[in-house]
Amino acid sequence: MHIADVTMFHAPTSGGVRTYLQAKHRRLAQLPGVQASLLVPGAEAMQLGNLHTLPAMHLPFGQGYRFPLHRRRWAQALTRLRPDLIEAGDPYMTAWSALDAGQHLGVPVIGFYHSDLPRLMGDRLGPGVARRLERYVADLYSRFDRVLAPCRSMAERLGQWGVPNVHLQPLGVDLDTFHPRRRDPLLRDMLGLSPNTRLLVFAGRNSREKNIPELLATAQRLGSRYHLLIMGPHMPRRVPDNVTVFNRYCDSDEVARWFASADALVHAGTRETFGLVALEAMASGLPVVGVRAGALQENIPLGCGILCTPHSPDAMVQATQELFLNDAKSMGRHARRHVERHYHWHAVVDTLLGHYRSVLGDSVMPSVQQHG
Repeated sequence: MHIADVTMFHAPTSGGVRTYLQAKHRRLAQLPGVQASLLVPGAEAMQLGNLHTLPAMHLPFGQGYRFPLHRRRWAQALTRLRPDLIEAGDPYMTAWSALDAGQHLGVPVIGFYHSDLPRLMGDRLGPGVARRLERYVADLYSRFDRVLAPCRSMAERLGQWGVPNVHLQPLGVDLDTFHPRRRDPLLRDMLGLSPNTRLLVFAGRNSREKNIPELLATAQRLGSRYHLLIMGPHMPRRVPDNVTVFNRYCDSDEVARWFASADALVHAGTRETFGLVALEAMASGLPVVGVRAGALQENIPLGCGILCTPHSPDAMVQATQELFLNDAKSMGRHARRHVERHYHWHAVVDTLLGHYRSVLGDSVMPSVQQHG
């Protein structure tokens, strides 16, 4: 069986989709009878093993992303790979190219809806744009043989827009990289923190839906007994005295060390379609203070953290204080066990193979007994 993934959501400093594809392809490479190819934008056309790139326009403020424009060229590249199944990972030109290639080859095409395009653009450009994009998404994703969504709320929204055949497919967490054993007491010393100071942490990009100003306001109101570390590119430079900013891309190893060395993750984002950073923190043994919105309200169960009202620093302050009035360390241990049970990449990919089996039929699929 040959699976071809195509997406524009793949850049040196990109987040959840790239993480998903890398973990998925590592797992598939361990399975006999499975070949996996990845087609993504790059500076030039090249092939490195099973990674294929085509030149695409660089987005000036897109944090390294490139935007494919030539539908036929991408469809031809997918056709040359001759896969048994194509998975499209964004709602832009590559998705249409995947549908074209699938029709030409006579193979099924799955659309994985990683990003809530109408909400993200509607927040910036208004409800009229959001409604037009809902119609666009409904038209595009109704053409796929199967549609996958990483959280239940997103799957329900797709269904409300009229998209048929939508299935829930959570992502996974690298449980070896994100692990409590990564804790390093020297990291707290680097920030000049006393043993009694609670270290809060957040990692991600500074985009509107992450609501970074609300995290800064929360830290300021919590005061000197708490310290907030924010990691990611394009973060604000003017911050409260009890906030440290790593204004750059931080790789997963660095993030994992800080997560394991902190006391809690704080997350004010309301547009998460999966909330991978929250689950990575939970895998590191951290409880999470998040908002009751998007995927966070699905993926942070009782006992793993505290959820609060969105867009309210006062509510986040109260939730953070309540977290530490309880046994935060015990909640962190429970969070780790929860992620181990539900988000191990082996189990996630095995579930994904079940979706592939449903659209391909057993004759093309490798034996599932090989997946353990």
